Amino acid sequence: MKVNQELSILFWLWKAKQSNDGLVPIYVRITINGLRDQFSSGKKINADHWNEETGFAVKACKDAAAINAYITLTTKELEKCYNDLCDDNENVTAKMVKDRYLHKPEPKASLMQAFKIHNGEFAEKVAKDKGSPGTLARYDRLQRKVEAFLKKKFKVTDIALDHIQYSFASGFYHYLLMQDIDENTSMKYVKTLKQVMAKAVNEGMIPQSPINNFKCSYKDPDRDYLEMHEIIKIYSKRITCRRIAEVRDVYIFCCFTGYAFETVYALEPENIFTGVDGGLWIRKDRAKSGTEETVPLLPIPLEIIEKYKAHPYCVNENKLLPVNCNQRYNSYLKELADICDIDKHLTTHTARHTFATTITLENDVPIETVSKMLGHKDIRTTQIYAKITKRKISNNMKVLHEKLFENNGPLRMAVSA
Repeated sequence: MKVNQELSILFWLWKAKQSNDGLVPIYVRITINGLRDQFSSGKKINADHWNEETGFAVKACKDAAAINAYITLTTKELEKCYNDLCDDNENVTAKMVKDRYLHKPEPKASLMQAFKIHNGEFAEKVAKDKGSPGTLARYDRLQRKVEAFLKKKFKVTDIALDHIQYSFASGFYHYLLMQDIDENTSMKYVKTLKQVMAKAVNEGMIPQSPINNFKCSYKDPDRDYLEMHEIIKIYSKRITCRRIAEVRDVYIFCCFTGYAFETVYALEPENIFTGVDGGLWIRKDRAKSGTEETVPLLPIPLEIIEKYKAHPYCVNENKLLPVNCNQRYNSYLKELADICDIDKHLTTHTARHTFATTITLENDVPIETVSKMLGHKDIRTTQIYAKITKRKISNNMKVLHEKLFENNGPLRMAVSA
């Protein structure tokens, strides 16, 4: 029965499902714009008592009145469901009409579905070398932590997006803290969760994010960095263990270039080039942000590069330096600190901070230049890395003293008088 130009409803016998008593089930088929869905009416009839042309039971059927009344009423209700759906939706499908009629609520978009879309799209970027595998791993870790939080807090494995309230963010933050995750890292997880929710809004899964206004605040950590005497101590230390010596050289290289682990791990000989000053420079896009880090090579990193030109690993893998996997690298750095009697937690981050602070800013390299070499998009990020140390203050004040009070300084005579 064609109800209108888009919708048609057909009652038909599925004879292949005839039961032992000779009765055949009556099915209801809904078709909209050529696409269809169907469901069982729950009623059966002898095939001889069915009129294929009219789609009704004949009078000879003892249940004809009940079956025909059901067909008439169901047709009207399906048409109403279709019209109601058309009022609220631009595109209505046969399945939507069937589910509305059978009183099946439309499946609600869930948080895990939002993660699937968010993380899935980023995985596609990683496959095209347009995203960092490390960032994707961080997104996957967040999903696992959210799943663990749902099980702990709500005893469920997923939650509908429209069931999430503002308190979800603070509850998740508290949960992370109770897992012995530090405050800043916990807050970063919440910030990333907000990104997942924002993606869900963009995908039309929810009208707005209930945790959008949750403020992510951070405490400025006391970031370790090496002072010059410590750099010299590590660089000049005689180390007989080859693996520790290689890690030491990579670490010192990072102190003089500011490169993070992911960047130095990916360096190849092709990343070296002759700069505008005729000297050798190194250039690599940051895996984290895709921004370029271009740094003129000072004598010490140049010496380290030359040292490993013929290293078997570097030759076979076309790598600039013999860099271990991140886990081993950090483990060996602990041994390096012990060997060199350095009472600081050595990581690629401390090397990066050392470059920003001890190597550059303390020697009056402008922060704008440091920011460019570190590959930062915003100079405020550089200000987090770079400490204004007492030594830098002292150096700057010495220069000021010379300008004002020595030689032909304007205040020289005033002090003498």
